[in-house]
Parts: sequence; C-alpha cells; structure tokens
Amino acid sequence: MKKGVLMVNLGSPDSPNPKDVKKYLDEFLMDERVIDLPFILRAILVKGIILNTRPKKSAEAYGKIWWDEGSPLIVLSERLQEKIDEFTSVPIALGMRYGSMSIEKGLKELNDKGVDEVLIIPLYPQFAMATTETILVLAEELRQQQFPHMSFTTMPPFYNHPDYIRVLSESIKESLEGKDYEHLLFSYHGVPKRHIRKSDITKSHCKMDGKCCSTPSPAHQYCYSHQCKEVTRLVGEYLGMEDGTYSTSFQSRLGFDPWLTPYTDRTIEKMGLGGTKKMAIVTPAFVSDCLETLEEIAMEGEEIFHEVNGEQFHVIPCLNTREDWVKVLSRWIDEWAMSEAIV
Repeated sequence: MKKGVLMVNLGSPDSPNPKDVKKYLDEFLMDERVIDLPFILRAILVKGIILNTRPKKSAEAYGKIWWDEGSPLIVLSERLQEKIDEFTSVPIALGMRYGSMSIEKGLKELNDKGVDEVLIIPLYPQFAMATTETILVLAEELRQQQFPHMSFTTMPPFYNHPDYIRVLSESIKESLEGKDYEHLLFSYHGVPKRHIRKSDITKSHCKMDGKCCSTPSPAHQYCYSHQCKEVTRLVGEYLGMEDGTYSTSFQSRLGFDPWLTPYTDRTIEKMGLGGTKKMAIVTPAFVSDCLETLEEIAMEGEEIFHEVNGEQFHVIPCLNTREDWVKVLSRWIDEWAMSEAIV
C-alpha cells in the first residue's frame, strides 16, 4: 500500500465579499456538529436569521485581515504543507472542512498519486465535536462513497504531546522576550457546554463544576475543556510561570446558550478595569493565524483593553510555519510512514 497524508484545517470563504462569506457560513453553520440542533430548527436559525444578518459583518471582519495572496488561514496552511513536503517521504495534501478547498479534493489529489493508506491530520491540538469529529465523519463518508479502496488512520489530539508543548512554549518565550507584561491569557475557541457533555464517553464525568477537568477520567480523551486547560497547565510548567500570572479563557461564542467560561472579551475587560496595564495573549486552539486570532483577538481584543485603560496588548502569533513546528509534524508523519506508530 502507498501511504500519504491529508492535513485538514477549518476553511475560509473564497473572498471577503459578502456573497462568498454567506456561502461559507451556510456550509459551516449548517453542520450538525457546529450547531447541534435538529435540522429544522438549525435551518430556521441559520437560514432564517443568521444568514440575513451576519454575512455583512463577517465580510467586513475578513476584509480587515485579508492578504494579497488570499485568506491568511489558507495561505498559512499552504505554506505549512509546502514546508512539510520538503521534509517528509510521503505525499502531503491539504483540505479544508468548509469552503472550496475541500477534503474531497484533498483525497482525490492523494488518490491520483496512487495513495491508498491515508494519515488524516486534523490541524487542531484539542478534540472537539465542531473541529476534529466533523472532519473525521465527513472523511469517512467520502471514503465509503468515493474512495472505498482507501484506509484511514487518524492522528490523535496532540494537546499534551511533549513535542507540541515544547514548540508552543518556546514560541511564547521568544515572542515575549524583552516584553514587559503582567499577565498572559491563554484564549481558546469556545464551544457550547452541551458539546462537552455530549462528548463525555462515561456519560457521568463532565459536570462543569470546576473540578471534573482536573479529576482523572477516560472522559478526558474527548473533553475539549480539559484538553485546553491541560495545555495551559503544561505550558505554565514548562515556562516556570508563577500562579496568578496566567489564566485560561474562551472566545467566539454564538447565540444565547451557555458556552465555556470565562469569556475572553469579558476577561480582557475585567483585567483592564482591575488595573492591569500590560497583558499578552496566546491562542493555542489554532495552529495557523485566522479570523479569530487576527481580527477578534488582535483587533477587537486590543480595542477592548484600551477602552478600559489598558496600555500594552501583545498578541503572540500561532505556530504557523515555525521551523521547529514544521520539523515536529514532519517527524510524526515519517514515524507513521515507517512504523505505523502515531505520535
């Protein structure tokens, strides 16, 4: 069997034009693992309400961060693919869960190269219904319908892998070198609390009581909340940070359901009102900079901080195409290609 790799990220509209953004949001928000309501209710909410109001605002946000080469997320993902391709011994393809650069196209590219054993790498350190799970479900549907001769192996979440923690920690250390800051905020993409409960394989552990995330359990294998907090803890240990100088928050909530807390925007505001003048922020739910990091954090977050008398707001870039990150991913891929072991 010939092996190959499909790296998968979130995706992006084809342009910051409201028409393209509306098409993208339709596909994204109608995913039952993103908005996990019955189809009729989801359609009413998305097509009847959100798509009539949100595309214009989102298009304006995309317009602020759009590069000459295209969507930052797509461009950075392509650069990562190209660099990894230089270091690895197997074909590397790239797909997006949403948008025109689809998982289907990525699998077809590998198929055309004779690949029939595929390592799927969701480019997310943590597991979540709305990220890793939806990628794997769609990939399996496509395999059954179009590529039945292929076999899939999935790279597991790497949130606590020592290599990842080292690379992330070193990126933070380098970015903050020479910077004077009082607090480092780890901001992760938020999810509804019900997603955490739905992912609880024990059906009893996740109580959202502030204790379950730190109490050992098989549920942590699929618990996004635990995995985010574990990244914060492990990086704090690696960097020797003192308690109280760093914390965790969650961004990008949608709708009125309870989401993971504390919320990033309110945390930034609270810190400024509490007298913090200099803060730094890192976004470890993403490996590539995107709308949520470049606009929501680097622009909106900084604006909030300055509005409450904050002075210095330093945003740490995602791993993007850092040399040490490229080498780690490349080594994981080659180890799989040579021995079938996964990180």
